[in-house]
Amino acid sequence: MSTLKANIFIVGFSGTGKSTVGREVAESLAWSFVDTDDIIIELAGRPIEAIFAEDGEARFRDIERQAVARTCEAERQVVATGGGIMEDERNRELMDRSGATVLLEARPETIHRRLLDEQTAAPGSAVRPMLESAEPLDKIRSLKAARQVNYTQARWTVQTDGLTPWQAAEEVVRGWRVLAGPSNSKEKAREHGLAAVVRTSSGDYPVWVGWGTLEGVGQRVKEHLAPTAAYIITDEGVFRQARRAQTSMEAAGIPTHMFLVPPGEQHKSLETAQHLYKWLAARRAERGHAVLAVGGGVVGDLGGFVAATFLRGMPFVQVPTSLLAMMDASIGGKVAVDLPQGKNLVGAFYQPRFVLTDVQVLESLPERELNSGWAEALKHGFILDDPLVATFEDQRDDIRALDATVATDVVRRSVSIKADVVSRDEKETLGVRILLNYGHTIGHAIEAATGYGSFLHGEAVSVGMMGAAYIGEAMGVMSRQDVGRQSALLDSYGLPTSCPGMDVDAVARAMLSDKKTVGKSIRWVLLDGIGKAVVRDDVPSELVTETLERLAG
Repeated sequence: MSTLKANIFIVGFSGTGKSTVGREVAESLAWSFVDTDDIIIELAGRPIEAIFAEDGEARFRDIERQAVARTCEAERQVVATGGGIMEDERNRELMDRSGATVLLEARPETIHRRLLDEQTAAPGSAVRPMLESAEPLDKIRSLKAARQVNYTQARWTVQTDGLTPWQAAEEVVRGWRVLAGPSNSKEKAREHGLAAVVRTSSGDYPVWVGWGTLEGVGQRVKEHLAPTAAYIITDEGVFRQARRAQTSMEAAGIPTHMFLVPPGEQHKSLETAQHLYKWLAARRAERGHAVLAVGGGVVGDLGGFVAATFLRGMPFVQVPTSLLAMMDASIGGKVAVDLPQGKNLVGAFYQPRFVLTDVQVLESLPERELNSGWAEALKHGFILDDPLVATFEDQRDDIRALDATVATDVVRRSVSIKADVVSRDEKETLGVRILLNYGHTIGHAIEAATGYGSFLHGEAVSVGMMGAAYIGEAMGVMSRQDVGRQSALLDSYGLPTSCPGMDVDAVARAMLSDKKTVGKSIRWVLLDGIGKAVVRDDVPSELVTETLERLAG
């Protein structure tokens, strides 16, 4: 992002404060303030209401595109935009090339109140069409929901509920500095092995990705945490790597104990967590000591859950040893244990102090586990990065052979995608982070229905992605060509694209226990083309059943 042009485009629904906040941001940065509504009025020679009344919305949108194009010719501007500007793909592309788009978010109730206050403060002004509706709050909800998918394509989001305009402006400026700052420079990242910096409400933390970096974990813990003791949680399958980490820790002068968890998802449970609590208590663990999770996703989730809850929170470090954990589970602070009713139902958001990934440790993994891990990286490409998908297609042999340079680069790119999404939507409240759940609605249900013993996570997600693709094609969202491209790529990495003999009823029941379900409405992540994910909650239940039966075929 170091070459990001010096423009900030503030987008969002009416009533989120775009003009007011935009002026504050412009003053803070000593930039010009521009309102696209003013340019539209200038270009048309009449008020916006007159354009709609006399020529209709289509003509208004044409003039709006001209206004966007004009603003993109200059720099050092803060641009307040109309509520529907993100609906047009050409506008989005222009703004994305010409600066940073920042979304101002607010709940429908907040928007309704603000619009009413605005109307009261300016009697005699034109009444907003939404307020003329018989049920204005319902009108706001439905129109905002229709636009939300495009809103979430902004690079940064500020939740304005409860913020003053000045406070919201501070968050916009902070977002700009993160996006444009040197810490995101690819050159600097490669030089230091830094793949990304995750920005969260509890603080920022680095994610390092390299080849042969495990021996340096002790020094990094010493520099960043300086604990007087540490506790490694690992499983029997990666004891050798965990022992290397323990040796590194003790060489750095940090006494380090180790607990071996039996391998397998079935041990990511409250029962195992209780054994760990007793172990930590017996060793007189203190809040200033550190917990290191050295292992795959099960160890990372379990270790993070224990770190989050023992003594109300201990410093925590992720040292992922599986491909899946490196590119997904270790980043973002989701820590949890399973219940018989479903996966990850008891958990928290608890961010690590840092993540250290040594891609070289993957050389010891069985081929099936590697393939399962590539599913998560492919998912990142499918939802947000078509060029990454092309890399997986063009360099398949080097990637699958774990060529040091190519494999490390692909892992770094995937990690960067995950870190960016987490930074924009830490606790999955803004409709951005849910995009990472592509394939997980069916995938998690398959895992739960089969007792977490038949499929590796990536394998289940691979089947789930194909299910989502079939649904997307049936809904008219995804083309048959893209469905075929996804299927061929998954197959070329040794991943399943169907689940013969699957218990359709059991999987359907498990989906209703998923955390992404609101009421009985499942929020489906689908693809509107490779690299462009969307969220839909209007998928007919009959289509879901047909899709599950097709996968079970």
